[in-house]
This record gives sequence, C-alpha cells and structure tokens, in this order.
Amino acid sequence: MKKVLFVCTQNRLRSPTAEKVFSNYKGIEVKSAGTDAHARTHLTSKMIKWADIIFAMEKIHQEKIKQKYKDKLKGKKLICLNIPDKYDFMQPELISILNEKVSKHLNAIK
Repeated sequence: MKKVLFVCTQNRLRSPTAEKVFSNYKGIEVKSAGTDAHARTHLTSKMIKWADIIFAMEKIHQEKIKQKYKDKLKGKKLICLNIPDKYDFMQPELISILNEKVSKHLNAIK
C-alpha cells in the first residue's frame, strides 16, 4: 500500500480536495496538510516520514518541503503539480486537473 501526501498552504481547499478525491483509490492511503502555521492540518516531519509520494500544489510548497525536511525525503517522490490557489474545495475544475495530473503518477507506481 502506497502512502500519498498532498500539500498546499492552508490545507483548506486544494490538498483536502485531493485527499477526498483519491481516498477511494485502491492500493493507496491518502493524507493532506498545509505548510502555513495556520493550516487546518499542519505539515509535520511525521507526515513526511509516513509518505511514499508527496504532491506539492505549487513550487513554493515543494521548496519549503525540501528546505525543512531535506533529511526525511530520501527514497521519496516529491512532485510539484503546479496548481495555483484559485479553486474552491471540490470545485469541478480542480477535481479534473487533479485527476489528470495525479492519476498518471499513481498509475506509474502500481
């Protein structure tokens, strides 16, 4: 079972949407978190250690993860999805983009 972590800034819109969309995929476990101190669920080193694959919504999230958790990223995939912060929770366009961008990576690991 692969463990997948989705990361955005506040963990209110993009990463929770991704967590909900992919929570029923077979063969994976899913969590989400935010990089901001005020995030709904704050990203921790324990979450980084838990994950096999980490999807960052934007480059800034990817860079923050690399800087703060560099020593915990060995053997893990850190992928930037390049999804800007302009979508609402469960917005159909966001779901479509997530399905397109994330599915190809998940299919590659099965």
